[in-house]
Amino acid sequence: KSKLCSSRPLSRSRFRLIPSPSQQVRHRVILDALVSLYPSFSFSIDLSIEKMKIVRRDYVRNGPGSVKMVAEDSDDLWYAYNLISTGDSVMAVTFRKVQREVPGGGRDSERVRLKLEVQVEEVDYDKDASVLRIRGKNILENEHVKIGAFHTLEIDLKRPFVLRKAFWDSLALDTLKQASDPAASADLAVVLMQEGLGQILLVGRSVTSSRARIETSIPRKHGPAIAGYESALKKFFENVLQAFVKHVDFSVVRCAVIASPGFTKDQFHRHLLLEAERRQLRPIIENKSRIILVHTNSGYRHSLGEVLNAHNVMNMIKDTKAAKEVKALNDFFTMLSNDPARACYGPKHVEVAHERMAVQTLLITDELFRNSDVKIRKKCVDLVESVKDSGGEAFIFSSMHVSGEQLAQLTGIAALLRFPLPDLEDIEM
Repeated sequence: KSKLCSSRPLSRSRFRLIPSPSQQVRHRVILDALVSLYPSFSFSIDLSIEKMKIVRRDYVRNGPGSVKMVAEDSDDLWYAYNLISTGDSVMAVTFRKVQREVPGGGRDSERVRLKLEVQVEEVDYDKDASVLRIRGKNILENEHVKIGAFHTLEIDLKRPFVLRKAFWDSLALDTLKQASDPAASADLAVVLMQEGLGQILLVGRSVTSSRARIETSIPRKHGPAIAGYESALKKFFENVLQAFVKHVDFSVVRCAVIASPGFTKDQFHRHLLLEAERRQLRPIIENKSRIILVHTNSGYRHSLGEVLNAHNVMNMIKDTKAAKEVKALNDFFTMLSNDPARACYGPKHVEVAHERMAVQTLLITDELFRNSDVKIRKKCVDLVESVKDSGGEAFIFSSMHVSGEQLAQLTGIAALLRFPLPDLEDIEM
């Protein structure tokens, strides 16, 4: 499945190995095998990280048009999910079971590959399967599917599709820009743990996904059970190590964070590095400087916010969209605590503050833009544009990112103000 490329004659002994997507996790194993088999050859691996691939653009700002794109990772699918609205149309290659007449008057069914374009009525994002399901009526003439027949397109990774909109507003264009910007990446691998519980999470630009959960019963540390404690802890660390090796790919993530209360993180870190040396786990040995330790209050998912707020983690991702959003949210909570008259949340309070030209920084979740009511969506878009036009900043948080989850608990919209508005408290939210 890998492509072995050479731009020079065989005698020059230079090759470039480009792993297929499914093999990228094992790229170092492939390289080691090739080097041992062909010691006189020089090999390199193409590790470029692609983001949303825009194949073709043909649209007018604040007007109609289409974009052909290819999702390269689950974050891209999330961006596509936020781009596609009810009333848009999506065209892609798909499969459909069709009935055929056979000799003798019978009927047979088979799955055929065809190209359909549906007018969107419903969009669903399956994070675990990394697939978009787009349901709507077919609007493209086809011998197998009538015009107006319902069909569900499944858009997964590497599958090209064309999105047509009657109106490409500023929000859609900003989302498209972010999706295709490699610098926006904030991929972190996080091992959240406490004794007996471990979780491995991947934090992307917009999506935080759980890759493994490890639970091991560990007896008490004191008394006659001490021998069982040491054995159980070693087994627990081994299980977490196996999950780490399987799910953490240093060619993709900026760093790996091990976080826990107490000294569990330090103990596991020592175990990880010792075993990496003993077993010659090259990805861990060569990237041990990119493994960061962070203190958290627990090993549960809600402690992920503490990880993202840690200074050593922020330094690794400081140039990313996610880091800027985390900082904006922290600034909001700080202001809400120290000077509550200069911070507000809730649609009504933010709307009043904006009418008084008081909004300096707007924080809003993408969930509000997915409202089926076009008027509500347009109101949110207009608010973002107006804040920017008045010299303010606007941050659109992903509802599937840890910072977006925190903002959602505050109604999904909040603002830092240029000047105090103490009377906002008297207005019903």
